[in-house]
Amino acid sequence: MPQQPPLGVAVIGTGRMGADHVRRIDEVVHGARVAAVVDVDAERAKAVAGRVEGCAAYTEPAAAMASSDVDALLIASPGPAHEAALLQAFAHDLPVLCEKPLTPDPAAALRVLEAEQRLGHRRVQVGFMRRYDAGFMRLKSVLDAGEFGRPLMLHCQHRNASTPPGFTSQMMINDSVVHEIDTTRWLLDQEITAVTVLRPAPSTAAPAHLSDPQLVLFETSGGAVVDVEIFVNCGFGYQVRCEAVCESGSARTGEEAGLVTHSAGRWGGTIPQDFVPRFAEAYDRQVQRWVDATRRGTVEGPSSWDGYAAAAVCEAGVTAQATGRRTTTELIERPALYA
Repeated sequence: MPQQPPLGVAVIGTGRMGADHVRRIDEVVHGARVAAVVDVDAERAKAVAGRVEGCAAYTEPAAAMASSDVDALLIASPGPAHEAALLQAFAHDLPVLCEKPLTPDPAAALRVLEAEQRLGHRRVQVGFMRRYDAGFMRLKSVLDAGEFGRPLMLHCQHRNASTPPGFTSQMMINDSVVHEIDTTRWLLDQEITAVTVLRPAPSTAAPAHLSDPQLVLFETSGGAVVDVEIFVNCGFGYQVRCEAVCESGSARTGEEAGLVTHSAGRWGGTIPQDFVPRFAEAYDRQVQRWVDATRRGTVEGPSSWDGYAAAAVCEAGVTAQATGRRTTTELIERPALYA
């Protein structure tokens, strides 16, 4: 039997995340190659493409999608550009791994859902990479097995060392807490029905315009309650933790692992400084499984529905943040394609 050729992937967006995915596909992932890169900055696209043999550079996604070398897309461009790229991908019936967000708002996500349903089959996997982190996968297995009974609460921590200039309070929900939104829905198999945001006195390390930290509370369709500490200028590193409290036990992931030293009367280790080293293996596993599924002609992982639901909860969260009031989430009925 002849060997299946590698999947030709076009990476749209060659910023930090896109460039890292180009490296990942070229050096780590099996069964795929980077056939093209796309960026509005032509020189940056050429520079990234020049590091990969046989890779073409484009400034327009449509041009890459029209290439016979391109079998699939990995979208890593800024969120506002995702809708147009996804709709173009549907016109070519191309499989897509789309970095979060699916779209920045639920109205745009609904348009994507409707277009994918017109195709009659799934084409999109959304890049919620925590579902591919080894610790979170083990936590999901424990909850699914019902070993400790019904989950009652989740306690989550999401800390960043610092924020870049221009980072806003709304971005704390849309860019950071969005991961806890998907994690909650995935771990519990429940929708988030309401959001409340509490804002303690801000840290002195927070920029003047930023209310940091915050405590975000979710209520779910199954009666669980979730608290998320979001602290994006903690100063000491990047930490993501989650503890599930169940009827007869609890399980936690996200504790630091790796090398621990003992010297001069002290013990300790290191804390990652951002998400790239913390979730490097999860990103590798996510892209490899997407490639494997695509080569089989299937789609797995977080769907467009998951991207839409996350956008809807983010919208409620931003409203709750601005008003200080509990805000309910509005979702359409889940379409059969995503059942």
